[in-house]
Amino acid sequence: DLRAVQCDIMSIGQYLQPTKAHLPIARYVPLEEFAMYKRIGLELGFRHVESGPLVRSSYHAEEQAK
Repeated sequence: DLRAVQCDIMSIGQYLQPTKAHLPIARYVPLEEFAMYKRIGLELGFRHVESGPLVRSSYHAEEQAK
């Protein structure tokens, strides 16, 4: 459990197939599902949650660190 080890920032993104040699995308996650994940993360006590198809660990990192 991330919260149990004092993790307070979470980034949730979509896997995107970088080339044909990599695994294909199993499914596209709808924006509504990303919004639900963000809401759940905040309810669980994460201080900052970024959730969306193009989110990566460095996404808005400067804002998250404040």
